Amino acid sequence: MHTGTLATALACCALALPAWAQAPGGYPNKSIRVLLPSSAGGPVDVVARTIGPGFSEALGQQLVMDNRAGAGGVIGAEIVANAAPDGYTLMISHSGPLAIEPLMQIKPRYDPIRDFAPISLVAATPYLLLVHPNVPAKSVTELVKLAKAQAGKLNFASGGPGTGIHMAAELLNVAAGIQVTHVPYKGAGPGMTALISGEVAMMFNGLPSALPQVKAGRLRALAVAGAKRTALLPDLPTIAESGIVYDTSGWYGLVAPRGTSPAIVAVLQRNLAKALATPDMQKRLADLGIDPIGSTPEELARFLKEEQAKWSKVVKAVGIKPH
Repeated sequence: MHTGTLATALACCALALPAWAQAPGGYPNKSIRVLLPSSAGGPVDVVARTIGPGFSEALGQQLVMDNRAGAGGVIGAEIVANAAPDGYTLMISHSGPLAIEPLMQIKPRYDPIRDFAPISLVAATPYLLLVHPNVPAKSVTELVKLAKAQAGKLNFASGGPGTGIHMAAELLNVAAGIQVTHVPYKGAGPGMTALISGEVAMMFNGLPSALPQVKAGRLRALAVAGAKRTALLPDLPTIAESGIVYDTSGWYGLVAPRGTSPAIVAVLQRNLAKALATPDMQKRLADLGIDPIGSTPEELARFLKEEQAKWSKVVKAVGIKPH
C-alpha cells in the first residue's frame, strides 16, 4: 500500500486502543531511550526529533534520542532486538532495517517480524531525486539521457546498502534502464554531505532533510519519487510524470523488542497517536513535508509483512546478491 493512502486510511484508527489500558509498574516512570538507526540530519532523525517533544509530553517522561548509524541501520536495530523488553528501549526506524536490509544478508542478525513488537507507523514523507548543481540535467528525462550516454560513470549516494534511499535509486536504474553506480555512506547525513561537495552526482533523500539544501541552492531537485507532487514544492514534477513507471516513498515506524508487554505497547501507541493528533504537531510536520500516521500495532505488523514481500521481489529484480 502506498504510504499516502496508508496515512489517510489509518487516520481514523489512531486512537483505537482503549483509554483504560494501563501498563504495569506505573510505566513509564523513567526516561526512555529511542534508537535512531541513522545519522544526525537524516530523515529518521528529523522525523524523530520533530515528534519527540510532543510524544515525551504525552508520556510524561523524557525521550533520549540515540543515533546509531551504520550497516544500513542494522547496527541500531540489532541493539533494540537484543534489548530488555521493558519499554525503555525503543526504535524509530525507516524501511531499511525493518523491511529491506535483512533480505540482503546471508545470515540476518535479526528477523524484523519475529524480533520486534510493532507499536505504530509514525509518519511518511516523499523522497526527492537530487543532483549536484554541476550535473548538466534539469529534468528526469535529461538525467536518464545523461546516464545512458555515460553508462556506469554517474554515481549516487545512499545512507548504506538496503536503505530506502538506496533502493529508490536502484528502482530508478531498473525502471529507466540506466546504470548509476551506488556509493554507500554511513547514513543519509554523510551521503548528503558528499552530494553537496560534488563527490557524487545524485541521491534520493527524504523531503525534510533535502528541502533546506534545495532552497539554499546547494542541490537541485529534479523530481518527487512518490505518486503525487508535494505542496512544499508544487512546481516539482513526479518521476512518473516523465513517463517512467515509478512510485516509492519513505516511511517510519516505532517498535520495541520482542516480548514487550501488550499493555506497554498500548500505552506507547496511545500516547504517540495523541501527540500526532495535536494541531501544533500536525502543523510542524506539514511544514516539513511529513505526513503523520499513528496506526495500531496490528496495522504496522501487516504493513511490515507487505513491505518485506514487496522489497524481496525488488532485491531479486535488481540483482543484489546477499552479503
